[in-house]
Amino acid sequence: MAAKLRSFLTILGIIIGIASVIIVMAIGASAQQLVLDQVSKAGSNLIGVLPGAQIEKGPPASVLGIVTTTLKNSDLAAILQEKNVPNISAASGYVSGVAAAKYQSNSEEASFQGVSSSFLDVENVSLGSGRFFTQDEDAGLSRVAVLGVNQAQNLFPNQDPLGKVLTLKDVNFVVIGILTKRGSTAASNSDDLIYVPLQTAQKLLLGIDYLNFIRVKVNSANNIDRAASDIEATLRIKHGFKDSADDDFAVENTAQAISTLTNVTNVLKYFLAGIAAISLLVGGIGIMNIMLISVHQRIREVGLRKAVGARTRHIITQFLMESIFITAVGGAFGIIFGILISFLASIIINALGYSWQFIISFGSIILATSISILIGVVFGIYPARKASQISPMEALRYE
Repeated sequence: MAAKLRSFLTILGIIIGIASVIIVMAIGASAQQLVLDQVSKAGSNLIGVLPGAQIEKGPPASVLGIVTTTLKNSDLAAILQEKNVPNISAASGYVSGVAAAKYQSNSEEASFQGVSSSFLDVENVSLGSGRFFTQDEDAGLSRVAVLGVNQAQNLFPNQDPLGKVLTLKDVNFVVIGILTKRGSTAASNSDDLIYVPLQTAQKLLLGIDYLNFIRVKVNSANNIDRAASDIEATLRIKHGFKDSADDDFAVENTAQAISTLTNVTNVLKYFLAGIAAISLLVGGIGIMNIMLISVHQRIREVGLRKAVGARTRHIITQFLMESIFITAVGGAFGIIFGILISFLASIIINALGYSWQFIISFGSIILATSISILIGVVFGIYPARKASQISPMEALRYE
């Protein structure tokens, strides 16, 4: 209380550090839940087939942005054969790209996706108007397109897009359908996409002969494990492998995808929290500095206390409790500010159209409180011991 401004600035450092940890943990948990909810939205009876071997306790290489060309159209055809995988109801191959989509004077940088004709059966999405392309149109490299609802509004404002011709990479496509609004799922928003036949996208737009991934819909969630095993066996035979260690593909169901994403997002969340915690180290050093200054300014007080009978432990306790008090006050205000800012962030993000949950875990509050007390103890011990070692005779004659 005798050095209010200095104490306030020290407490402010702790407040910022603790609030940073709370905010990062809260936003990280909310972002993690958003991603997991979007994956779950796709359905519990889906299996994803990705190119590239499965990394132990990690995602396939393709998830990390590494282009792998081991998954082909013939693999999709083999999976679709009932004798190979009897428990599937539909499957679709996927390729993706970005190009300028144009209609008259309107131009949009658009993401497009090449998909199989069974796309609607695989995904949890339906047509709002028009129709989807057929298997014959896919095989015949037809130049037809189905638009997500947002993309339809962007390219054809106040118009009916059906029957209109848009240009994608200098290739003309006739719009034959509009999807209903779906929202974000996993890493994409289907409302912003342009869908074209799979082989049309491969040969006319991208110039590739491989798939980015395959998604398989199983006839029952109870048959997920059996279907996954059948797909692995089918592709292993197709690719000429006898041992699973040689696999150049990865098969994951929704539960496995959620588990993988949880692991990845947990690493990111705690990594960011660790970075935020560095500011607490700075706050701790500030506490040690203010306590050392306090010791220097209160030498006469310490000497007088020791002269009238105070023991070493009494002096250590006095200065240590002051240090802990400063960090406890800073920690309490830091927790309050961290929760308020996290709540404000959730309101803003929800206003932007995302389904964002406000998540403050009890564990993060306990962690922040423990860290603040620990800092008070660790950075208060040295000044407290220094104060306890002051000689009463020297202190009482100190000017």
